[in-house]
Amino acid sequence: MENNNKVVVAIGRNALGDTFPEQKENVKKAAKAIADLVEAKYEVVVTHSNGIQVGMIQTAMTEFSRLDSKNPVAPMSVCAAMSQGYIGFDLQNAIRTELLNRGIFKPVSTIITQVRVDPFDPAFHTPTKVIGRYMTKAEADLEEQKGNYVTYEESDDGKGYRRIIASPKPIDIYEIDSIKALVDANQIVIAAGGGGIPVLDQSSGLKGASAVIEKDYTAAKLADMLDASTLLILTSKEGIRINKGTADEKFLGEVKVTEAEKLIEEDKFNVLTSLPKVEASVNFVSAGEGRRAIVTSLEKAKEGINGKSGTVFIN
Repeated sequence: MENNNKVVVAIGRNALGDTFPEQKENVKKAAKAIADLVEAKYEVVVTHSNGIQVGMIQTAMTEFSRLDSKNPVAPMSVCAAMSQGYIGFDLQNAIRTELLNRGIFKPVSTIITQVRVDPFDPAFHTPTKVIGRYMTKAEADLEEQKGNYVTYEESDDGKGYRRIIASPKPIDIYEIDSIKALVDANQIVIAAGGGGIPVLDQSSGLKGASAVIEKDYTAAKLADMLDASTLLILTSKEGIRINKGTADEKFLGEVKVTEAEKLIEEDKFNVLTSLPKVEASVNFVSAGEGRRAIVTSLEKAKEGINGKSGTVFIN
């Protein structure tokens, strides 16, 4: 593959905040990072987390159903679609405004994106993603009677039973041709938000799955299908560290895929935080020539793309 200026930017949850007002304000920082890349002549495709937002929507829709039993509980796939539209709305307007303030006119669009998952993915038998509000024991029993998984937890935010859902791996992105068409037309695209809406292929139809896809894995899949040269994962940290809190603590700068794979085998990464980012980076970089994946902070996106910040994965 010849080097190109196509970059997929994956924005973490820290860029969005926990409430409607916080998100509206926080996306301005993400917009500045995106605009810096556009000014540097990169073709930009954006994807983002939806961890807080999809849980907030699912909780609200569940309460709506409780208030009036005639209103059915919204499936997780519908909640994911709502989160894509809601986050995309704020994000595309913030990016558009930032670009116009810099004298750049470039259309920004959000694509509601469906991602195929395997119905036999082992993740469906071992759900790991906690979602929604705390429930009583009676409510949790009702959820289990519906075939859903629940878990008990105690934290600073509260305690009680919460629903847990599967996090299968992405296989295919159904709207990829639409995304490619907009990128080829020199537009900025926001796609596969929250890892995409997980769907199961059923004959000529698509059925929403009760799951959420890890956004970093979908970002890697999206970057691969677009044949991008760079996957830029923006998070709250400047990069990835191993052996935290020990005398052997180490910041990872430039890392070859083979080295990263060895560190994965040695269980050097946190399963819920850094591991998905590392595995996604390895998957993307190893699938093509001349590729790189960068993990850095939102504030240092410009330095990261220029190789001056973050953890950089290469072949």
